[in-house]
Amino acid sequence: MKTLPLRLGPGDDLREALSAALAAHGAQAGFVVCGVGSLRSAALRFAGRAQAQRIAGDLEILTLSGTLGAGGPHLHASLADADGRVFGGHVAPGCVVRTTAEILLAPLADAVFTREPDAATGYAELVMRPRT
Repeated sequence: MKTLPLRLGPGDDLREALSAALAAHGAQAGFVVCGVGSLRSAALRFAGRAQAQRIAGDLEILTLSGTLGAGGPHLHASLADADGRVFGGHVAPGCVVRTTAEILLAPLADAVFTREPDAATGYAELVMRPRT
């Protein structure tokens, strides 16, 4: 497995920066293997909820994982606030790096990830194809 270590800086939007890094690497599919760091604000969509919840203040990224592809990133994270409360869920737009985010990506040179409607779930789900 080929990996791509990244260090994001203050003000970077987590989702945008990861998608841009994958594209700059020439890949159309990849995995976020792990990630740690800090955020100054976040938006997480909790299980079963339609809308993301904004979380303000200094936050630590405890875990970060997911997939990256043409249909956009699908990321999950657990975050801790200054009081040690932990929040977890789907990473929505608006997660802004405070000091740093250290992330390990695994770009896949021979694959393409898209999101397509799935009749069984009613959602746009991951479809994996070989890159031609």
